Amino acid sequence: MSFHEKSAWVMGLIMIAGMAFYFRTVAAMSEGMEQLAPPVLPLVIVYIVVIVILSILGHILIAVSRPSEANDAMDERDKLVAARAGNIAGLVLGMGLISALGGYLNNYDGNQLFHAAFGVLMVSQIAEYAARIVYYRAGV
Repeated sequence: MSFHEKSAWVMGLIMIAGMAFYFRTVAAMSEGMEQLAPPVLPLVIVYIVVIVILSILGHILIAVSRPSEANDAMDERDKLVAARAGNIAGLVLGMGLISALGGYLNNYDGNQLFHAAFGVLMVSQIAEYAARIVYYRAGV
């Protein structure tokens, strides 16, 4: 596995864990309410800080395992994989946001719109990392 593929695995797993943390916390906050909990800035900040810290640690571990690959620039294959995966992520983001906006027009719940849009951002990143892994495995 190349450094870039390992990076996609690490980041994909971190994003999945971060998404689970965020939505478990929102579900717990919503438990006593009769509606979805409103967005809470400290939760968003904690989510972002945890993702950044885990990303740094994950990349340090990858770099330590193979220091010679850590500074490798992206070759033509890596650039093609990144471009195709980015296209997939863009489609997921666009379709997800349109769906979130449609949900808002259906029930006019701003809390749901925020959480849906934030979730779509997470899912689009996960889709990008998953697409990178698939493309690397397929030999693109």
